[in-house]
Amino acid sequence: MTKQSLKMASFCAALAFGAVFALPALAQDPTADTVLATVNGVNITLGDIIVTRDALPDQYKTLADDVLFKGILDQLVQQEALMQSLGVKLTKKDTLAIADQRRSYLSNVALGAGIANAVTDAAVQKAYDAQYKDATPSLEYHAAHILVDSEDNAKELLAEIQEGAVFADVAKANSSDGSAASGGDLGWFGTGAMVKPFEEAVVAAKVGEVVGPVKTDFGWHLILVTETRNTVAPALAEVRDALAGQVQKDAIAAFIADVAAKATITRTETVIDPALIKDLTLLDE
Repeated sequence: MTKQSLKMASFCAALAFGAVFALPALAQDPTADTVLATVNGVNITLGDIIVTRDALPDQYKTLADDVLFKGILDQLVQQEALMQSLGVKLTKKDTLAIADQRRSYLSNVALGAGIANAVTDAAVQKAYDAQYKDATPSLEYHAAHILVDSEDNAKELLAEIQEGAVFADVAKANSSDGSAASGGDLGWFGTGAMVKPFEEAVVAAKVGEVVGPVKTDFGWHLILVTETRNTVAPALAEVRDALAGQVQKDAIAAFIADVAAKATITRTETVIDPALIKDLTLLDE
């Protein structure tokens, strides 16, 4: 069981067990430091519950507030009691694991603060302009193909089509790739999407004309271009989410690079066998 699943199992058990403590009258002007329980003198506060609830998976956050309140309070009480039962001595692994979680959490806090204002309307518009404003219009093709393993086979199928057989039916019965089920349909694509011999045949083909056989590394093709269209830049609204994601990704990379550049980082010349990362016995103390 993973640490996360163990944590959630503890929370679920707390929900199922019910409240250990009867809730007092509604507190007046509670703060994050308002004490809700103590375990051997250690306080469990409203702030502890708020932080725990905030870290829960979304499906648990849909539970009623009173159910969550009682469940989280019980969980924290149980966890504090379990933690105290260990005593004061921590193993090397315990100490390093706690340090790792602290480093991970605080690095995410720093990252969040560093890119908090990165995704703005202006930044998204700039990304849109960079990608689409000066884009050269190009032609896209809607095509289908039949893929077979020999030129002779392709020629035989071409003859059937020229004699009146429907291209899609021939593709379904004979094509060796996954597009056969859809009559060889490859959907829309632009230049650069297909291997060179295939693309050259598509570009040279007339709409509605079957061309081939065309040889590629995949085999022999018969190709039918069904329609073409000029590409147009999408509206900003259509690509905003994708552009915002890229803006954020770029901001993350830039912020991390900036922080690392300002830090004094020294890597030792110590040579370590990479396989040692699996050796948990090194943590035994």
